[in-house]
Amino acid sequence: MKFSILITSFNKGKYLDECIKSCLNQSEKNFEIIVCDNYSDDNSNSIFKKYEKNINLIRKKKISTSSPINQIDLIKLGFESSTGDVICLLDADDYFFPEKLNILKKKFLENDFYEVIFDLPLVKNLNSLKKFKLKNKKQKYIWPTIINTSSIVLTRKFLNECIEKGIFEKFDFLEVDFRINVYARCIKKNFKVISEDVTVYRKVDDSIMVNIKKYSKKWWIKRKEAHEFMRNFFLKNQLVYENKFDYYLTDKISKFLL
Repeated sequence: MKFSILITSFNKGKYLDECIKSCLNQSEKNFEIIVCDNYSDDNSNSIFKKYEKNINLIRKKKISTSSPINQIDLIKLGFESSTGDVICLLDADDYFFPEKLNILKKKFLENDFYEVIFDLPLVKNLNSLKKFKLKNKKQKYIWPTIINTSSIVLTRKFLNECIEKGIFEKFDFLEVDFRINVYARCIKKNFKVISEDVTVYRKVDDSIMVNIKKYSKKWWIKRKEAHEFMRNFFLKNQLVYENKFDYYLTDKISKFLL
């Protein structure tokens, strides 16, 4: 079993060294590191040069003003160049613990039904680490608590299916982690969530989510996109999307704000 670690980055030079080093320090050695970058203009290039013998660096200009769309574009580009049986997604400001690939290898070999494995990361805020928890949501048919991108590992077959089925198309506000969480956990149900501490998710000021305040215009638009995404893919998979009240309420409010 070979792993492909796909690191997506833009101006994450402050964290890149720790991120790449965490991949190189894996106890499981059958892996490749592919770094996809939107032509960063910070100190990222010096880090890329430092690790040029250890990584496959791919650069591409941004295709959108939407950060989620640019990240998805980089992931698709990196996937095209990858050769691994299993794909690990990694944001450049996060990092892995040394046993991550080894633990994942065992999990995949234990049960070949799983095509996606999520881990519950340690959330790093300044110098503190706190375990990420799944929420017990009051709404039965709403999307689940979204497990972040760096804690998502997929088989090559399933990531290719995601691309072919169009789950990465449209919806400018929806991040890659939302799309994969919903498709795997709500529709395909081909996943496992593990509790082992294998990933650190770093809370940073310039993340995609930080820039969208709750109940703002963008928040409502994003919420509408989330409902539309779920409705579309439930329908495509002959499933009924039950969350009608929240959907129509969100639709009316977002239209009013526009």
